Amino acid sequence: MSKPLIERHGTGTATATATGTTTITATGIGTGIGTGIGAGIGAGKGKGTGTSTGTGKGTGTGTSTRARTKQESSLDLPADPPRAGESKQAWVYRQIQERILKGVLAEGARLPSTRELAARWQVSRSTVEAAYDQLRGEGYTAGTVGSGTYVSAVIPDNFFRRGLPGDGISANTGTGTSSTSSTGSNSTNTSTRSTGRAVTAKSATPPGLTPLFAARTADASLFPMPAWRKGLMISAQHVTPSQLANEESQGWLPLRVQIARYLGAVRGISCEPDQIVILTGIRDGLDLSARILLTRQDKVLIEDPGYLTAVPLFSQFTPKVMPIAIDEHGFSVARAKRQRGVKLVHVTPAHQSPTGITMPVSRRLELLAWAEEQNCWIVEDDYDSEFNYDSAPLPALKSLDTADRVIHLGSFNKTMFNALRIGYAVLPKRWVPAFTRARHTTGRSNSMIEQMTLARFLEDGSFARHIRKARAVYAQRRDQVMHELAQAMGNAPLRVSGEHAGFHLLWWLPADVDMAGMQARAQAMGIAVLPLSDFCRRVALPPGLVIGYSGLSEPEIAQQGAQLRALLAGAVSAA
Repeated sequence: MSKPLIERHGTGTATATATGTTTITATGIGTGIGTGIGAGIGAGKGKGTGTSTGTGKGTGTGTSTRARTKQESSLDLPADPPRAGESKQAWVYRQIQERILKGVLAEGARLPSTRELAARWQVSRSTVEAAYDQLRGEGYTAGTVGSGTYVSAVIPDNFFRRGLPGDGISANTGTGTSSTSSTGSNSTNTSTRSTGRAVTAKSATPPGLTPLFAARTADASLFPMPAWRKGLMISAQHVTPSQLANEESQGWLPLRVQIARYLGAVRGISCEPDQIVILTGIRDGLDLSARILLTRQDKVLIEDPGYLTAVPLFSQFTPKVMPIAIDEHGFSVARAKRQRGVKLVHVTPAHQSPTGITMPVSRRLELLAWAEEQNCWIVEDDYDSEFNYDSAPLPALKSLDTADRVIHLGSFNKTMFNALRIGYAVLPKRWVPAFTRARHTTGRSNSMIEQMTLARFLEDGSFARHIRKARAVYAQRRDQVMHELAQAMGNAPLRVSGEHAGFHLLWWLPADVDMAGMQARAQAMGIAVLPLSDFCRRVALPPGLVIGYSGLSEPEIAQQGAQLRALLAGAVSAA
């Protein structure tokens, strides 16, 4: 048998680099979303030449005649010294990214070659290449071999006027009319809230069936439990009666200090410990955000397809939960602009759930500018950003939030073990008191001993060591899953998206596969699959399966891969 062909579509890198010639077979997302994602990737933003084939709207070949500005950039400006704990690659990346965002490097400016910049800044060429790859993957730059690397990000003018977060320029805290006062009075008025109608997640596994590739959680067996157990004992020895008796609704300050340092180094977020509230997880943050910010008249926008639990959570507080179809860059700001009365937007920009699309920087800035204009708030669900397998983790949307409108939610349950129940929110400064009061009112709190242990775990480097180990293991499992899927496809091309990061990827099935028939055959085999359609509210997309792998061992992946091959063979033959 010839070696299976693997085509990886829909990642951040693919959608951001539309220079040269890009050919996209418009299966997968391309055929399902009305604007034609296949064509969108090929045409890019009018820079270079794009070729796209597919069945989506706008299918065909798009060629741009817009000439690049042959403006050679100057990176001879004084470079900032590396920050504490910052790698050389992260330092090079930051120097260029900040100059793009500040307008020093304008759109169309050509960057020096990797060899030239490495010599200027006295780092290795491979370090510069890795930084360039990351900038290209996030949409800041574009280019092909032989033509150079150019600034491609379109930065709104108001971003230049305000400056980067953490530059010492005061952020706009939002002075527009708000239905919830800055005192957070809505956080305590819970008795008038309607619980709404709970929506049962369509992805729940039917009784008696074994889920196939459904392990999309951290593998607790990888966690260094002896070190954690030792830390718990130390914390128990040092905790005082006063600390055990007094509840800190915002969370233990030393833990918030360590989280702020971690987010600054790894996620690019410049924040103070006072902006952080400790939670039990991301769902806790979504619930509090809705409880504090929403009234029955407010509208919430969510991604479609998107996180299944978002609808039942937000529907408790408003009936106006509006799915917005994503496009090749994730959440569609153009479609959001057609809505009126929007108060809250829920997005997963780092690794869109479930397609795995990474939102490029131009779209992120467009989203932030629109939210400021509309006086609405953005909830950034950063559920699995620590696990990027082909490049460094992408900076968070919150790192670009000059207007202080983003609520950034993260969770240690996803990185350590699910039963930990410790997460966090980085909040706009005006909402910190309201969130703290709501935590107290609802009786939500975290164990002081576990907070103390986690703070030490972050401070002494144990957390970073665990992440590095787990990332390597998950990358191996991802590779094994890709091999199993390629074997299932035989000589046909394998089309996936989101495989560059996270705990799952999306497998785009052959167009002739009958999804309903495949599910019926799976049920007859005693197994259950997770179709992409389960995550869709209104949008109709081509057939696909969400493949979770992080919690599976190598033997389990091999076993489930064999079941998947048998399932696909039956579905194709039936079609």
